[in-house]
Amino acid sequence: MHSCTHGAIFAKQKRFMINQKLINPKSIVVCGASSDIHKPGGKALKNLLESAFKGEVYAVNPKEDEVQGIKCYKQVEDLPQVDCAILCIAAKFCAHTVDVLTQQKGTQGFIIVSAGFSEENAEGAAIEKHIVDAINAVNGSLIGPNCTGFLNTNYSGCFDTPIPKLDPKGVDFITGSGATAVFIKEYGMSNGLKFNSVWAVGNSAQLGIEDVLEHLDETFDPEKSSRVIMLYMEKIGDPHRLLKHSRNLINKGCKIAAIKSGGSAAGSRAASSHTGALATNDAAVDALFQKAGIVRCHNRQELTTVCGVFMYPELKGNRCAVITHAGGPAVMLTDVLSDGGLEVPPLKDHPASPALLSKLFGGSSVGNPIDFLATGTAEQLGYIIDAVENDYTDIDFSVVIFGSPGLFSNKEVYDLLDEKMKTCKKPIFPVLPSIINVKQEIEDFIAKGRINFPEECVLGNALVKVWNTPKPQPENVELPQVDVARIRKTIDKCESGYLEIADYNELLDAAGISRKRSVEVDKKEYALQFAKEVNCGKDTPLVMKVVGPLHKSDVGGVTLNVKDLDTVSKEFDRLMAIKDTYAVEMYPMLDGTDVYIGAIRDDKFGHQIFFGLGGIFIEVLKDVQSALAPITADEAKQMLTKLRGYKILQGVRGQEPVNIDLYADQIARVSALVQAAPEIVEMDLNPLLGNPRYVTAVDARIRIEK
Repeated sequence: MHSCTHGAIFAKQKRFMINQKLINPKSIVVCGASSDIHKPGGKALKNLLESAFKGEVYAVNPKEDEVQGIKCYKQVEDLPQVDCAILCIAAKFCAHTVDVLTQQKGTQGFIIVSAGFSEENAEGAAIEKHIVDAINAVNGSLIGPNCTGFLNTNYSGCFDTPIPKLDPKGVDFITGSGATAVFIKEYGMSNGLKFNSVWAVGNSAQLGIEDVLEHLDETFDPEKSSRVIMLYMEKIGDPHRLLKHSRNLINKGCKIAAIKSGGSAAGSRAASSHTGALATNDAAVDALFQKAGIVRCHNRQELTTVCGVFMYPELKGNRCAVITHAGGPAVMLTDVLSDGGLEVPPLKDHPASPALLSKLFGGSSVGNPIDFLATGTAEQLGYIIDAVENDYTDIDFSVVIFGSPGLFSNKEVYDLLDEKMKTCKKPIFPVLPSIINVKQEIEDFIAKGRINFPEECVLGNALVKVWNTPKPQPENVELPQVDVARIRKTIDKCESGYLEIADYNELLDAAGISRKRSVEVDKKEYALQFAKEVNCGKDTPLVMKVVGPLHKSDVGGVTLNVKDLDTVSKEFDRLMAIKDTYAVEMYPMLDGTDVYIGAIRDDKFGHQIFFGLGGIFIEVLKDVQSALAPITADEAKQMLTKLRGYKILQGVRGQEPVNIDLYADQIARVSALVQAAPEIVEMDLNPLLGNPRYVTAVDARIRIEK
């Protein structure tokens, strides 16, 4: 066995730690400050002055003496020493301003909200580079440019609103898009989500999403740090660092949800193989998130809802009690949970159910959903929650759906819910849908620090995502033993391009990947000799094919089920007589279910391994799983269960099953092969034939690039 870590090829120069003068400055200047709060410089100053910041605030504007009640300096040269600067000035003035601040004023924290840099043109890119070099020279830290800013519990260094309720246990939100961040904050805040920090990294000229994650990882404090991280990104600059720090943080007890947008465009590489056609950037992102343990979301509603779920105690099991006073939402939620692999177990015949039913109004049901009718009271809800907590031992968590037709206040119910959530060990997720009828009561509930999930199916979908996202895969894994020296010898002698049969067979053998045993013979005695070697007979029938003609079956150049030496002799003569034939290929016939393994190399993500049903299935159904290398047999086995066609692998309608242990071992061996030979850019084993006795590659293609 050999141990393997991913990504020496991704080693990247270590950046400076994020400077404390950005995170917790003692003094801040707003350059381009204004009294007009409809301008970024005016709004940034207003947000700063209204935030929790207790230090000195300075303003710079050549046209003003005083701005929003504070003294204003005409030029940056006039300032005293200052820790942090927020720049809301035209791009062309930024380089000089940064030079003065870094070289004369001791400034090491920078937030540049101005646009007009690398996102616009080459001239802007040159200014951006100058700024980054100047800030790096003093070990400073830069958020932006072209961003909405940064805020944490110390201060608000941003020009956008709303400013969320800041709480050390709230979400750490890192985003590549400022405008999107505004909409995500608004949606989350309206349902009670709190934030600890918001990092809108804009152009990521110096600090990108991976750098902020690294900072959160390296400064993680089990007592003080937030446990929930939310990411929005349009590109992944460094997948290896994203994987490393996400995995570390999740292993320390954090939870991470992320949107990676812009994944629908087909992969730009030429799809010369099945694997090439499957390997979109989006599939690589899925594989990365799966390995890291990140919950992948696809819209703002999903992202904020998953982070809301993260704010509750972790699910210890997948069995839910749906508690409701309205039938329809409960049925829809039950469908979503059940379809997603969570259970809503029947409780009608549970020993505790008659006692509970006796405390509810006639017509109520405790079958699960537990429906205590539109007339149900706060007291009755209390009885139900107590029963779920204490009596129903086969329930792990509950969802309470309680709205209002507008006839009465829900205050008592929501107060009771808040109290029960403090004392119960099993998580209780509130769905309070009447956002108009009992708007005030919901606002009061949220004001107590609670999160509301206004739509039951959106919550159900989030619970399913959280439950089904695996824990991170370990960084160091044991892969099967492969003959690395033999693999290197073959790779080193080959040219770039598709490998010849003999060369790829040599690679498969060196990696211990089972393949069909075939020979090409041009004399009858060799044909008979091979037939004897493999014990040709009814248990080991042979295939004989012409070598030379392009379309073998069109010229009658394929013979199946050859079971004796006499037939070998006759068929050899017949096949050799076919026009253009110069040899005959022979191999034992294999049988079983078509499965597939492929690999592809991405310059950023490294090797991605694909596997699933093979043959024609792959073209029609695309029923495959994919993982970033390295992948172990155990990881492969777990992922195989997620195939839609997994039952086919288990054997259906009298078909023999595929040996899953052997198949998973072959997947891990392909992973070990590409780790030993990173020159492999594309590889297809399609099909492999699998049955209880073997999983053997019938056809292979391997392309290398040196």
